[in-house]
Amino acid sequence: MTLELSHFSAALIFAFFTSIVFGITQRSTPRDQVRYGVECFIFFIVGMIIAGWLMWLLRR
Repeated sequence: MTLELSHFSAALIFAFFTSIVFGITQRSTPRDQVRYGVECFIFFIVGMIIAGWLMWLLRR
């Protein structure tokens, strides 16, 4: 069984787990950990989309 990931899905998995680690290590209360983790995940996704568009523009 092989797992084939696209760049986008691999980046989503990376953002998900990295956001969990950031949330746990950077905040002390569970509510703040979840909130910070969600914020980090959103920032990762937005940054990924912006980087994708910039790479598309540079390629043209």
